[in-house]
Amino acid sequence: MNHYELCVIGGGPSGYAAAMRGIDLGKKVLLVERHRLGGAGIHDGALSSKTFWEIAQDIAAARTQAQRFGCTAPEVTFVELQAEVQAAVDRRRTQLEEQAAHLQVRGLDLIYGNAKLISPEKIEITTADGPQFVTADNIVLATGSQPRKIPSLPIDERVVLTSDGISQLEAYPESMVILGAGVIGCEFATIFSLLGHTKVFLIDKADRILPFEDADVVRVVEHSLEAHGVTIHRHSRLVRMDIVDERVEYELKYNSGKTEVFHVEKALIAIGRVPNTDKIGLEAAGVKLTERRHIFESDKDTSTSAPHIYAVGDITADISLVNVGEMEGRYAVEEMFGIQPRKLCYDNISTIMFLHPEVAGVGMNETQARAAGIAYRMACVDYSTISRAIAMRQADGFFKVLVTDDEEMRLLGMRAIGRQASSAIQAVALLISMGKGIRELAECIHPHPSIVEGVQECVRMLLGSSILKPGSTDNRLRCGRYCEGKWEPVV
Repeated sequence: MNHYELCVIGGGPSGYAAAMRGIDLGKKVLLVERHRLGGAGIHDGALSSKTFWEIAQDIAAARTQAQRFGCTAPEVTFVELQAEVQAAVDRRRTQLEEQAAHLQVRGLDLIYGNAKLISPEKIEITTADGPQFVTADNIVLATGSQPRKIPSLPIDERVVLTSDGISQLEAYPESMVILGAGVIGCEFATIFSLLGHTKVFLIDKADRILPFEDADVVRVVEHSLEAHGVTIHRHSRLVRMDIVDERVEYELKYNSGKTEVFHVEKALIAIGRVPNTDKIGLEAAGVKLTERRHIFESDKDTSTSAPHIYAVGDITADISLVNVGEMEGRYAVEEMFGIQPRKLCYDNISTIMFLHPEVAGVGMNETQARAAGIAYRMACVDYSTISRAIAMRQADGFFKVLVTDDEEMRLLGMRAIGRQASSAIQAVALLISMGKGIRELAECIHPHPSIVEGVQECVRMLLGSSILKPGSTDNRLRCGRYCEGKWEPVV
């Protein structure tokens, strides 16, 4: 029976990162992956959907430019689009596979199979050649997640899909309803509406999509979706969904009491993801779960209720993002081997929502700050006042910076929506992690013209030294403070 210093169960982003950190530290490492390296970070998830989004952006831009200059936009078949997405997925997976093979000489073993804990130290791996048993001093659980399903819905991954079924489509649907107006649902609504062949319907039980985001961000996103033909069913609840003659029939009930029946070609269920914690032997190893089937972690780090067993990525109750999972994977390995890394911090996690336009954020938004009762100052600069956005003729969007309501003006967070929004996030994320104020940003000299100049102008506005003054350009420049439930503008 082979023995390892570290066994990682799951070869997605968090598990792969953990295995690589173990190799960095000179440990004998076993990485067990059920099917294919990369997990949802590559397959039917982050990389595949974002490749779809990039291509959809290009197609929509080509169509816009063709209309502007009286040309004919190129046509891209869905088969060609799927081939491009698959090529991106294959390229990244191959990189991971080739590296794993190369690292065998440094102590990495890779086994494909289903892993199950027999005890806190012993693992059974069911492979195509039969069962294998190994032992390990330390175990990292990184088994990821899968799309959440509702038993009453006829999900067959052919007519009624989850995100796992998108790769099985063979042609553009002529119409599609999406259940779920969170990030995943809105991203796919963006993708299929930009491609220009699918009439998209989005079911939203609230009065607006993306309920965790600020209203001004949501307004821009909703306007863009509707401009591209998306129908948002606001204040609606799904009563039933059936497959009738290989198409989808769904019935909605609105808050007013009215009901309505619709017919579309496909349906996409995008109501979140659930952790893969079943059938991996957690009980035998003494690993406790939360009520929502996530692995219980002690004191918000990566250790579990079982000694020498750690949990990272989507199976924990933390933020389900690739960059967070990778951070947790590396942290767990450093912690188990006594490096004593800095305490995990989620306050400066950068996020991107791949919408049209894209939305990027770090730290708190106004909704979160107000819910926490935090007084803050805010400055907002519209894209229409930024030279680079004007040059790109893509002036929909804005930058918004939040700081503490004191002389120090420490950064609380930033939201950016618009073309290249994500390129402006990282400097703010770094300053948040350092507990710094905004004067460092105000003193930077950015290239001109560039989108990030909008961030600098936000900072200067908060310091009272902006080139364009709030109140002088309609509502495109905003600045003020929020305290004790009241908003006071600065003009």
